[in-house]
Amino acid sequence: MLSFLKNHPFAVDAFFESSVVLAFAVPKEDVKDHLPACLEPDLFDDSHAFVAVALVQTRALRPKGIPEALGNSFFLIGYRVFVRYVNNAGRSMRGLYILKSETSSRRLAFFGNIFTHYNYSVKEISMEKAGNRIEIVSKNSDVRIVVEMDDEAPLPVNSPFQNWKQARKFAGPLPFTFTFNEETRNVTIIEGVRQNWKPQPLEIIEQEIGFLKKFPRAIPANAFIVEQIPYRWEKGVIEKWNG
Repeated sequence: MLSFLKNHPFAVDAFFESSVVLAFAVPKEDVKDHLPACLEPDLFDDSHAFVAVALVQTRALRPKGIPEALGNSFFLIGYRVFVRYVNNAGRSMRGLYILKSETSSRRLAFFGNIFTHYNYSVKEISMEKAGNRIEIVSKNSDVRIVVEMDDEAPLPVNSPFQNWKQARKFAGPLPFTFTFNEETRNVTIIEGVRQNWKPQPLEIIEQEIGFLKKFPRAIPANAFIVEQIPYRWEKGVIEKWNG
């Protein structure tokens, strides 16, 4: 397969029915080995890096210009690190680096692994909502999350944030997603464009996430939900990393 296809070669539209994001604080040194050399962890208080788990009910994902009725609907679990990248013009850009992606859609996994570096695998994923409580389960991915929507929700115990205003800065998604090709030293920059983005705090009732075994010192830092969001990923922009 031609490697250039993985550089997000066209814009993609989608609609987020809901996006639940839990961020976990980890010591900054714990994420270094998981990032390419061109990226640095985006830090809070110069000590905490953040791994985010996004659980997204998505509708009508399709290339820009394709009718919505032909789009793909699915559930997605994405594991990301909050990062910074300094581009060749000297601009510091906040964004995400994708560690792994899981989806309920075989179609998304197939095409996603052709056109992105997001490492998709297929998993059974279910979500149930009862009142303000949401439960998301993926048995074959060792995920079980129970959260409750509450504007007065407390921050998780031991969160590094003092208040929700601080926590909101690490709610995700950030404006950009980055990938890096070590052979060509090319950085692909994908800009996300969204509407009506108003994250609401969540209280974490239960959380079991097998992937976080890679980060044994991770502690829950915040949790947010957004709903009914039109979203677009623009065509990837490529530049040579000169670091």
